[in-house]
Amino acid sequence: MNVAADDPLVRLAERVAAVAGQMGIPTALIGATALAAHNYVRATADIDLASAVDPFRELRRLREALEAEGLHAELNLPDAEDGLGGVLRVRAQVDDDELVELVNFHNPLNPSRNPGAEAVRTATALGPSTSLRCSTLAHLIALKLYAGSRRDQADVVEVLRRNPEVDLASVREVCARHGSSAALEELIAEI
Repeated sequence: MNVAADDPLVRLAERVAAVAGQMGIPTALIGATALAAHNYVRATADIDLASAVDPFRELRRLREALEAEGLHAELNLPDAEDGLGGVLRVRAQVDDDELVELVNFHNPLNPSRNPGAEAVRTATALGPSTSLRCSTLAHLIALKLYAGSRRDQADVVEVLRRNPEVDLASVREVCARHGSSAALEELIAEI
């Protein structure tokens, strides 16, 4: 995917990822921007980044650092019922339309098996025009299956259709590690 370096939303995502990286918090693109990097372009109003850190310490510190950079950051912390470990919503200014959501996949109150930390750890450079890293196709599919909505399932079908050369054995292996083999096989059967 060719990311427009002059796009304000991309610049905001790069700023968020850079500040996080300086704090030792790795991030990876997920969501519609990652789908676009894997040949499936669909509309989106934001950019989603993933992390997998302690939300009560690390995300709070990140929110403070982003605010010190002049950004508006709103942190929703998880409780014991959340499958996710909080979400940090970042805008350049409080009333801006451009939104970067940092979705955290580590919740110490509800330890659950999810592909988030592995997706961040295995992410690769998006391209020469940006410092952003993107989740692999196999991990993106596992994340979509973990989320489980109809939209996410439709995304899996479309991204698989648009990547006929994908190593299905690798996708199956990643999904099996994260408990989504049955869901994957149902969607593969649709294609």
